[in-house]
Amino acid sequence: MTQDVAPPMPVPDELTQFFWDGVNEGRLRFLRCDSCKKFVHLPKIVCPFCLSTQLSPDDVSGRGRLETYTIPMQPFHPWFRERIGYVLAVVELDEQVDLKMVTNIVDCEEDELRCDLRVRVDFREVYPGLTLPLFVLDR
Repeated sequence: MTQDVAPPMPVPDELTQFFWDGVNEGRLRFLRCDSCKKFVHLPKIVCPFCLSTQLSPDDVSGRGRLETYTIPMQPFHPWFRERIGYVLAVVELDEQVDLKMVTNIVDCEEDELRCDLRVRVDFREVYPGLTLPLFVLDR
């Protein structure tokens, strides 16, 4: 029984603390280069587009499209054992081509899913003290 097992928990550091603080405030935030204005995700200390080291957290809309998804059938951690059948997805956000994040799609049936569906962020507490930016269909 996995009820007593905690999920894998994020361990924020200097580079990711802003992201988790934003999630806890209901805001989706990525680093944005102060020079070329491109968003950078996953967080890095150097902009991969122009090599600037001047990056600052900035809000994104949380709207985008479902690029791809899968339904895992093998739990990679004991907490997921009773949750198999969840939708693991890659979402491309509207702010920038190739600005993507890995997430879960929730509150929809598998037969509703198809690539390019419009989605939006929905912050959910999935475990006491753990809120995640999950995505729902943007109906």
